Amino acid sequence: MILADTTVWIDHFVSADQDLARQIANRQILMHPMVVAELALGSLRDRVNSLAYLDRLPTVRVAQLSDVRLMIEAHSLYSRGIGLTDAHLIAALLLSPPALLWTRDKRLRNVAESLGIHANLP
Repeated sequence: MILADTTVWIDHFVSADQDLARQIANRQILMHPMVVAELALGSLRDRVNSLAYLDRLPTVRVAQLSDVRLMIEAHSLYSRGIGLTDAHLIAALLLSPPALLWTRDKRLRNVAESLGIHANLP
């Protein structure tokens, strides 16, 4: 299973991403509510249906903020250029093995690779 982050979804909404479409068709894509919330902050075509679709995707286990804080310290994720949403995604994946992260964000990809949770997708 693969958690596609906001960068992957934005690319897909701008120009249909065949790799993501294939993973969706194969029922390999997971969602995190913070990704949906980030996408909700942007301009979406067919907004109501797009958000409803994203809300229906299977989700990863969501970590509590206190667990995210502990994970930041345990894995030395501070000063690595990632944000709180990124840290939430990482924590969710650490709670949901063998799920992997698909991102096009360079810093987040580097952290995910160092933790062994990066999906090697374009």
